[in-house]
Amino acid sequence: MLKGLGGLGGLGDMTKMMKAAQEMQAKMAELQEDLARTVVIGESGAGLVKARATAKGELTGLDIDPSIFVASEKEVVEDLILAAIKDAQTKAAERSQRELGRLTEALGLPADFKLPF
Repeated sequence: MLKGLGGLGGLGDMTKMMKAAQEMQAKMAELQEDLARTVVIGESGAGLVKARATAKGELTGLDIDPSIFVASEKEVVEDLILAAIKDAQTKAAERSQRELGRLTEALGLPADFKLPF
């Protein structure tokens, strides 16, 4: 009956591929949750301004040393705040890429393989 299909070997391979895709999807969801819980801290002004963010890049808080609140230094303070936020975002992106790289390697994919999410 299934003579023209060359047996059921193709269906078995498809089942394996679907299972692997489901496992990858579950691992990606777990990684996304881990990244949302992981906190990175960006700093500027030798630690006078610190920005907290998740490894997904969501800014969650600022810590500003009160010694920098001098009216004449308003622009400096603004620059320090922006620098701390950018540092936190950079660290978040690096952490996210590192974790995604670990996941792709664990799945047997090349380290530089770009996942579609």
